[in-house]
Amino acid sequence: MLVLARRLNESIMIGDNIEVVVIDIKGDQVKLGIRAPKRVTVHRKEIYEEIRKENIAAMDSTFKPEELNELTEFFKKGKDEQENK
Repeated sequence: MLVLARRLNESIMIGDNIEVVVIDIKGDQVKLGIRAPKRVTVHRKEIYEEIRKENIAAMDSTFKPEELNELTEFFKKGKDEQENK
């Protein structure tokens, strides 16, 4: 882990296009500003962990291959019936 000391209004760069600026310091709380391209998502760690858990849960509840085959056949049957009308 890289540890850096920064004062108010000082910043660090991550790569060429992400800047983290110290905006405010009050007691034991530090406010940071982050400048990053829109394509880069930025989350507090606790939010990131929740998103990660939800994504893992969603993957666990996805269809199994045999269920997808049944679903494909169901839709094919419905499409064939619509075409024959």
